[in-house]
Amino acid sequence: MIELGVGMFGDVQINRKTGKIQDAGQRMQEILEEVKLMDQVGLDFFGIGEHHRKDYAVAAPEILLAAAASVTKNITLGSAVSVISSADPVKLYQDFSMVDLISDGRAEIMAGRGSFTESFPLFGNNMNDYDALFDEKLKLLLQLNENEEVTWQGKFRPPLNKQKVYPQPKNGNIPIWVAVGGTPQSVLRAGKLGLPVMFAIIGGTLERFKPLVEYYRHAWVESGHSMDDFQVGVHMHALFGEDSEEIADWYYPYYSSQMDRIGKSRGWPAYERNQYDFGRSKSGHLIIGDPEYAIDKILHTIELFGLTRFSAHMDVGSPDHKQMMKSIEIFGDKIAPKVRKALNK
Repeated sequence: MIELGVGMFGDVQINRKTGKIQDAGQRMQEILEEVKLMDQVGLDFFGIGEHHRKDYAVAAPEILLAAAASVTKNITLGSAVSVISSADPVKLYQDFSMVDLISDGRAEIMAGRGSFTESFPLFGNNMNDYDALFDEKLKLLLQLNENEEVTWQGKFRPPLNKQKVYPQPKNGNIPIWVAVGGTPQSVLRAGKLGLPVMFAIIGGTLERFKPLVEYYRHAWVESGHSMDDFQVGVHMHALFGEDSEEIADWYYPYYSSQMDRIGKSRGWPAYERNQYDFGRSKSGHLIIGDPEYAIDKILHTIELFGLTRFSAHMDVGSPDHKQMMKSIEIFGDKIAPKVRKALNK
């Protein structure tokens, strides 16, 4: 059974001529309208990321998800990701338990290191502890998810001694995923712990991720976890329109501008159209086009990796709200039904 949904980071629009940045409150209101539409067209899940920068609107996914719970009925609501390395797992778990109760059991947590590092100094964490923070806090989060009463001691927060944590989620625990890029150690950890993984395919070819997916599957089996519980997903930058070339040409300025903004701080060369066009090829990391193109590429990706979840990451560079709504409508009405039908033959 495949799950099809949408991921976002909450990018705000930045005027390419004036540099004016969209009001974060306006963008959050737009996201809520977009999530409501996702629910109406039958998509399976929505994930929103955590960032602490002026070019993103959402610093606390759980707050936006609580608001989304009040305007949706069926869609799963999760983070994509929660930066647990710089968070307090106890408070994070309480917050998501509340989202779970408000949504009648539809919350999930996606734990990750994050795309950026601003949260580390913001919350008083040392980047030299990058790996140790993630490992310790993930394991505490899992312990909280398995026990109402917790006794725990670690290096980076005060100990817990027979501490009961409330409120508890509706069904006693919350689904917890781990988001990974291309780090084998992260893949191995998730497989050993029996946690579902979301691979962020945001550059290069699809095929280069296949060994990592196989490594994860091997670690899962070697650790004695049942394949009945095995879940693996990918998130890929996507946008859908009625005509492939038209939507690709329209979206390119938004997408390339965001790649250049991010790349400037990371020493990347200027983003070029040939990179974008290759990304849209069969082996590339982008799914930007019309329904038939998208159906073919999503099915190819699902088959290549043996996926149980596909996430279309739709708001890179913040294409305008009207186009986002159209893309979501196309995904739910024209793409998702045919992908599900093809997989259920």
